[in-house]
Amino acid sequence: MGSIKQDIQETCLGIYEAAQEKWGDFTQFLQEAWPILAILLLGLAGVWWYADPPPPRHVVMATGQPGGSYDALGRKYAAFFKAKGITLELLSTNGAEDNIAHLVDRKDPVQAAFVQAGVFNPNVVSGVQSLGAISYDPIWLFYRGPEIKSNDFQAIKSHSHFFLNSKMSVGEKGSGTYAQAMHILKTNGFDEGAHFLYLSGSKSVEALQKGEIEAAFIVDAYESPNVQALLADPKLHLAAFPRAEAYSRLLPYMQILNVPTGAFSLPRNLPATDIKLMASTTNLLIDDRMHPALQFLFLEAAQEINGKTSFFAERGEFPSFKNTVLPESPVALHYEKNGSPLLMTYLPFWLAELINRLIFVLLPFCALAYPVLLTLPSYRNKRMRRKIDALYIRLKTYEQELTVNFPPEAKDDYLKKLDLLEYEALQLRVSRNLSGDYYALRTSIDYVRNCLNRGVHPYQVREDFSGVQVITID
Repeated sequence: MGSIKQDIQETCLGIYEAAQEKWGDFTQFLQEAWPILAILLLGLAGVWWYADPPPPRHVVMATGQPGGSYDALGRKYAAFFKAKGITLELLSTNGAEDNIAHLVDRKDPVQAAFVQAGVFNPNVVSGVQSLGAISYDPIWLFYRGPEIKSNDFQAIKSHSHFFLNSKMSVGEKGSGTYAQAMHILKTNGFDEGAHFLYLSGSKSVEALQKGEIEAAFIVDAYESPNVQALLADPKLHLAAFPRAEAYSRLLPYMQILNVPTGAFSLPRNLPATDIKLMASTTNLLIDDRMHPALQFLFLEAAQEINGKTSFFAERGEFPSFKNTVLPESPVALHYEKNGSPLLMTYLPFWLAELINRLIFVLLPFCALAYPVLLTLPSYRNKRMRRKIDALYIRLKTYEQELTVNFPPEAKDDYLKKLDLLEYEALQLRVSRNLSGDYYALRTSIDYVRNCLNRGVHPYQVREDFSGVQVITID
């Protein structure tokens, strides 16, 4: 047992001494190479800050009209961002056209917005990218009066003419509802009616229920209070789109939604038959200068908030990257193929983003710094050898002075010079591979001192019988 204990003690002592030696070498390295390390660290800080700056902690997002579905959706996104340590400021607007205008303006602080597909011309929009579609926006046409059978085309056409000559709300100008209503009417060959009213969603519902108008277009989610209020009113009817396939060809951004019999209300058997509805999609659009980390955060919010099962969408259907109106962001393309970064899945947002930025900067930095660091040992050796050589030169100078006109009274001065020289040598902290040169220097200093202490004239010049001058040491 004693030998085992002794072996353990010796092993621990060896580890301690090795660690102490390494620590000494490291501290010496820091003392000697700190200028180079400081330059490298300043370079790293500059690259880290300017090449990959941290994401802003405050983002402005355009939603829609106060109290609308986009406003409610924006509050969910704001809560998600708040949990991640980011403030998402919501900006209420009149609708999709306002949202696009905010994003296109390069001086506007808005960096994200909910925008319906089909409400703008993508060919005239620049500086805006898509993070995908996040939900369906069904197009509802509610009307009063006798119900029209969906397969009676002539009745539908005549009733459409009736609507055009009656009071019908087509949504506020600049809103997604107005844009979709105009697309559908113009596709059917109808112009804007003289009796059209441009009411908001809530005002359209109120006017339709009071009988002040005959019909109303509303583009909103199935779960929205406006749509639920109109579906629950037995005096109102919902127009279906039996030619939905044709609309989807003529308006490529349109989606077809199938509604089975009784899906809206089983007690009322609403609808009475299987019907098809048309729907646009809500697109999450961003300023193409948005920080990539914030883009990933928006996509995660879309997956958590909009990726759940709803009346028309299956779980995981959104965010969707099919038929995006504008070019997809490179971050969205990465997300579509690989999902969220692994670090963001398991770590808090701020920590994952910090580590990701460090990796992004450190890898190329190490590729540059590694060869520089490899040169540091030789740099240290050369630097220390120059110091040793400088002391040797001074020693050689003293020795030469001793051989020419050496006054005896200068002995003490030269001894002091040699003591100072030895003191300076003692201050040198050399690596092990220069230990031989170090001790050779100290031996040489001691040798000159001994020569100086041997006599009054330690270095004398005499001529031998051949006339050659010889230096002798007494």
